[in-house]
Amino acid sequence: MSSTNSPLEKDSMPFDHRMARLPAYGGEYVPPAPRKFANPAPLGLSAFALTTFVLGCINMGTRNITEANIVIGPAFGYGGLVQLLAGMWEMAVGNTFGATALSSYGGFWIAFAIILTPGGFQVAGALEKADNGSPAMLFDSLGLFLMGFFIFTFILLLCTLRSSVAFFSLFFCLDMAFLVLGIGYLQRNDKGLPNPPVIKAGGCFALLAAFLAWYNALAGIADSTNSFFTLPVFHFPWSDHARGRKSARDTV
Repeated sequence: MSSTNSPLEKDSMPFDHRMARLPAYGGEYVPPAPRKFANPAPLGLSAFALTTFVLGCINMGTRNITEANIVIGPAFGYGGLVQLLAGMWEMAVGNTFGATALSSYGGFWIAFAIILTPGGFQVAGALEKADNGSPAMLFDSLGLFLMGFFIFTFILLLCTLRSSVAFFSLFFCLDMAFLVLGIGYLQRNDKGLPNPPVIKAGGCFALLAAFLAWYNALAGIADSTNSFFTLPVFHFPWSDHARGRKSARDTV
């Protein structure tokens, strides 16, 4: 019988036997190959932006919405959980600022949702009960809560002075939103309610912060592989990025 008709011809064999070198102990003691992670910042910024946008619209009195309960869902699920997870991934890629900011604001939204959740946590009910049914203690507590995040955001704002105009503007508007909303809850009107004009001003700053967060998120997502354009973030002249580009131009 000719070799070309042999059923054991190499091309017709179901298995191709080859030599392979396997690492000792199944590779358990071999250092893993370096892995490249995606940038988690746009995810965290998007989660922050949407939740802030919803609450900012409510604070502005959009469509005569007076209760903020609709924000509980996004605050728990998107602005809270997803942003917190993005902060954890920022920690994994070694970005201390991103991990601190995204994780903290994720915690803010979870805490805010807990305060707003009716029934389960009894935060608002306990404060009103302690004040003989008056909401004054609740409003004062919310004001202090917002003022605490105003201080924290100001600390982060100082760390954006060498980044970009877009990033600095985001934290500036957010810081002003916390400050103005905190004042609105602490300095109430004659009826003992949060001052409506001040709350609306705080909502305006919150909307600006939301759109700036979306802008920074898009700037981090869009590149030559997925978009026909990229967004400028306008690095400060004294930033490392701008100085590096200037040095590169000078050496040409």
